[in-house]
This record gives sequence, C-alpha cells and structure tokens, in this order.
Amino acid sequence: MTSPTAPGTVNFKGLPCILLQRPAGNRALIALHGAQVLSWVSADGREHLYLSPRAQLDGQGAIRGGIPLCFPQFNQRVIEGRKLPKHGFARLLPWQVVEQAPGPAGHDQAVLRLTPAQLTPALRQAWPFDFEARVSVTLTARQLDVAFELVNTGDQPLPFALALHTYLRVGDIGQTRLEGLQGAGYWDAVAHPQNPAHIEQERQPGLTIEGEFDRVYRSAAATTLRQPDHALALSQGAELTETVVWNPGAALCAGLADMPADGYRHMLCVEAARIDAPVWLAPGACWQAGQTLQTL
Repeated sequence: MTSPTAPGTVNFKGLPCILLQRPAGNRALIALHGAQVLSWVSADGREHLYLSPRAQLDGQGAIRGGIPLCFPQFNQRVIEGRKLPKHGFARLLPWQVVEQAPGPAGHDQAVLRLTPAQLTPALRQAWPFDFEARVSVTLTARQLDVAFELVNTGDQPLPFALALHTYLRVGDIGQTRLEGLQGAGYWDAVAHPQNPAHIEQERQPGLTIEGEFDRVYRSAAATTLRQPDHALALSQGAELTETVVWNPGAALCAGLADMPADGYRHMLCVEAARIDAPVWLAPGACWQAGQTLQTL
C-alpha cells in the first residue's frame, strides 16, 4: 500500500481504495472500483478473504477475489432480454464515496454509491432504469458487515438480481468443511448445467469440496466455515434467499487467466444471493439486504 491518492483513500497497487482500521489492528480494504471489499484482516493478523495474486487491478475489468457485487444480474442469466456483462455492471464501474467515518460504538464504516450517471451510454441503453445503489461496509471487533441498498428513483418497476460473491481464504480446500446447509434443496450446476429445475436435497451435515463444485442452495440459513485452526460464521438477510457455493477445481482453475493454477486450493466462494427469480422493485421503493462474516 502506498501514499494516499485523495482525501480518505489509499493506493493499493494503483487502485484507489478506502482503508477501515480499528485500534486492535483489524482492518478492511475496499476498492472504489466496484465498491469491492478486497481484504478483511482480523486482530490476530489472519486474512479471511481470498484475492488472487493475478487479479486485474487496473480499474477496467472484474477483480478476482474479495467480495465482488453481482448486480443487476447474476452470471449470464439475462433479465428481461437485456444484454448486460456477465454478473452485471456494478463490479465494473467506479463508485462514489458517500461516507467514511467512525460509526456508533466504535464501528468503522464506509458507504459508496452508484447511480445511472456512472453508467456508460451503452450500459444506460441496456439498462434504462433510474436507481440509486449503496454499499455499506462496517468493521467491528470480530466481524465484517456488507450491506446493499437499492432505491428505485424512476417511474417504472425495476427488475434485478443480486449476489455478494464472497471469496473466502482457506489454508487447504481439502481440509475445509462448510456446515449449515443440510436439508436445503440445491441445483448442481456441474452435474446438470442446462437444467436449473433439477433440485436435489443436501443430506450431508457438512460439505467437503472435491473437484469442481458449483451449487445454488435454496437457503438463507447461517453457515459455518471450519478449518483445522479456526472457524468463520456467515449469515445473510432473509431477502437473500439463496446461497451459492463455488470452487473451480483444478481443471477449471488452470484455464482462468486471473488465477494461479493452485488458486482453487486456497479459496471457497460462499455467496449470499437472490438469483433464482428477479426482484421487481416498485417506483419509489427501497430494498435492503446484506451478509455478515464473524470470527469464532
């Protein structure tokens, strides 16, 4: 990290960012590009988010790692026939800093905003809705909160999907276990890529990852990521009705230009999402959701 580039920002490998930091040493780094959390380090010095060492950090494309914001569509699921970039445009654009200040009870918080004024003409043509989106990142003693808020400022209903595409850092994916999804229905996108209506029920009390893993769980239940030396609790608002669990595995990872060949061994995505069906937000209405990560 180098010298500040503007009041309240730091320069991370050329990328303007906000640094939240508490006296105990825990800190979070948020890129203005995409309002994307890149790092969350707890007071013991442990990094909890995975950022690929090959991530694109030029402010032009998607950043591989941290907590990308997938909005207003997930993957390439087209909403209302509108052709948008994969995972939408929110993670590809610069956001404006609205607030960066200590919050109540010693919390540290940053708020960033996206409006149609920041969209390119081509994106504006593909997405002709009026809106204001805000991302709030709050750092407390043991947890990180990421909240999303969307207001429809136009005069027509606005359809959208959302996912907080959280990349969690793990020491070894082979020694990692994700608990909390037993009993939930899921679509296995690896086994049935063309048939999202094929729903199975999770029977395992804890998921272990072998090979490529890509499932959309119909669950907003809290989960726990367990590793041999520590655990992390994840929770999400009821508005985020799905949980996506993804690891590319060795073969797919080898083909990703912005990931090292062994990157899959050190990450697991556990994504709080609303993607099975779009939300239709009425004119003047506000929609809020979020995800909390807490050390145990």
